[in-house]
Amino acid sequence: MQIVVVSLYRKLDRGICDGIRVLSIDGGGMRGIYTAAYLDALERSFAERRKHPQGLDIGKAFQLIVGTSTGAIIGCGLAKGVSPSEMVELYRNHGPKIFTKKMPSALNWDLATQLRKRPKYLEQGNQALKAALTQVLGPTTIRQVWEQRGIALAVTVVNMSTYRPWVFKTPHDPKSDHRDDNYTLADVCLASSAAPLFRSLAAIDQPDGDSCDIFTDGGLWANNPVVVALVEALRILGDRDEEIEIFSLGSCGKPEGEVIGRDQIHRGLLEWKLGGEAAKVSIASQEFAFDMMAKFLLPHLKKTVGIVRFPSEKIPGAMLQYLDLYETRPEGLEALMRHARQDAHMTNSAIQQGTDEGRMIESVFNDMPPKEA
Repeated sequence: MQIVVVSLYRKLDRGICDGIRVLSIDGGGMRGIYTAAYLDALERSFAERRKHPQGLDIGKAFQLIVGTSTGAIIGCGLAKGVSPSEMVELYRNHGPKIFTKKMPSALNWDLATQLRKRPKYLEQGNQALKAALTQVLGPTTIRQVWEQRGIALAVTVVNMSTYRPWVFKTPHDPKSDHRDDNYTLADVCLASSAAPLFRSLAAIDQPDGDSCDIFTDGGLWANNPVVVALVEALRILGDRDEEIEIFSLGSCGKPEGEVIGRDQIHRGLLEWKLGGEAAKVSIASQEFAFDMMAKFLLPHLKKTVGIVRFPSEKIPGAMLQYLDLYETRPEGLEALMRHARQDAHMTNSAIQQGTDEGRMIESVFNDMPPKEA
């Protein structure tokens, strides 16, 4: 799951790389609590090392943040200036209300009940997520993030009216038609995380009209948005001969795969868990495929590009029981946060050892401005 292509580190007076730094954040449902806790642990260690007790502003270290689903929630939070610790609390406090019922996985009474009641469960979860996002992100719009913070955003979704990919963007592109300017960050995140079967579709009001668009989860086409990040960075730079550094942040994806016999290929509804298992296959295959596509593209580019996929530690067997996309049990969330802190310690070890990955991560955390008091 790791790609490391080393870039040259040419510093400017402003303290960042000579070019553009990009943060790309995977989807992963409730595993977003792992991602937020990992960033929180790294930010705390660097804030202490650099003697900034008020903490560091992670979002301001990047010129572009790209996110899908739960990665969109974390990415939009960082772009607005929300701390990773606040994002951890969002998952911890609101996760059980958002995912009140897991998908039925067998022919039993739960299935019979959910055939009738699941739309109601989804409606309750949708209301809980919308309230949580509004509480953390407020009424801030995409355009306001760009104007107030100078951070470009790109968030992946699918438009249900055409089944086509859609990327919500800040107006950083001079050729932009400002289509997305007045969408709120909360609505954008609601759209990007609207996973079929597990969450309601997102009905997002058009800011300048009387109708709405219906969106579903960007993870259906770009759960790992690293290629979207690369393309958008190239668009931003245009003909400028500058470097691109992409920090591709995973969400503790578990080892996937099955041993399937020839006599087991005729899978029915129950074997696919009413479609839920197919979604998991799509997400897992994308994480690998998009990494490989980015790797194959790099030699054909005229720009110097560095991509680091992190964290890249192996998943211990004890964690497998807690890596469901919609894990909300307290012990599961605590296990994800604990593992995130352990992975942050391993990243700090890589930094101390001077590995290629460690040097890139150290450089970006050292360049983060302190949070304003």
